[in-house]
Amino acid sequence: MDATIWPLATAMFTTGLLGGMSHCAGMCGPFVLAQVSARGAVAPNVPDGGALAMGGPPVMLARLRGAMLLPYHLGRITTYAFLGGMAAATGGTAVRATGFHWLLILALGLATLLFLRQGLMGLGEFWPLLRRLTGGGGEGRAGGVGARLGAALAAPLRPLFAQPTGINGLALGMALGFLPCGLLYAALASAMGIGDPVAGIAMMAGFGAGTLPALWLIGIIGQTASQQWRRLARLLMPPLMFFNAFMVARMAAHLWGG
Repeated sequence: MDATIWPLATAMFTTGLLGGMSHCAGMCGPFVLAQVSARGAVAPNVPDGGALAMGGPPVMLARLRGAMLLPYHLGRITTYAFLGGMAAATGGTAVRATGFHWLLILALGLATLLFLRQGLMGLGEFWPLLRRLTGGGGEGRAGGVGARLGAALAAPLRPLFAQPTGINGLALGMALGFLPCGLLYAALASAMGIGDPVAGIAMMAGFGAGTLPALWLIGIIGQTASQQWRRLARLLMPPLMFFNAFMVARMAAHLWGG
């Protein structure tokens, strides 16, 4: 594995961290709250189902453990790591079979464009004209498609949602890790451009780990109470997306020069 992979993996972690606050919270938050509710970690004094509650330390600790949904998140990260390894293996195999190293550069170029688009769409939160020019209006439609797909996928998983502990929670996370997501596509394109399955796994595991704080926060204090953190994340997301685009483009230039 090239040593330059680790800065990129760190960038993927940061992408997951801020993306979890600004994007994943809206899409995956309902799944988290449904499981927290089913596990009995819901606080009656938090309107939208956070896990905070009045009570002694043992009660609070039990509720916090329930709200963290560790099996579920382990399942999600497992799926992301699997997809990262498969994407990188696909890119590496294609290059070895054809000798066309430009295929990896093409994948990295696609990732660069996807990150740039995410950054411009983030700026569109403050400049509506820019949002329209970058197709940001379609993000709502894409989110609607994702929500409908999530609902369709969740229907056969209802028995798992009823008891989202242990292996059930793990299975839920693995299944819902396949939900469509623009940030996920950009990260996977980056992994494909690396061409190294181990590096792809590390990058996507870092991305998944980065989403944990936001979803833990939603499970613990509820979705409405986390809005202030989402506003901060929206401010930080555009420069991070542009930085990711720079890092991936730098990797493409390194391959081109090699």
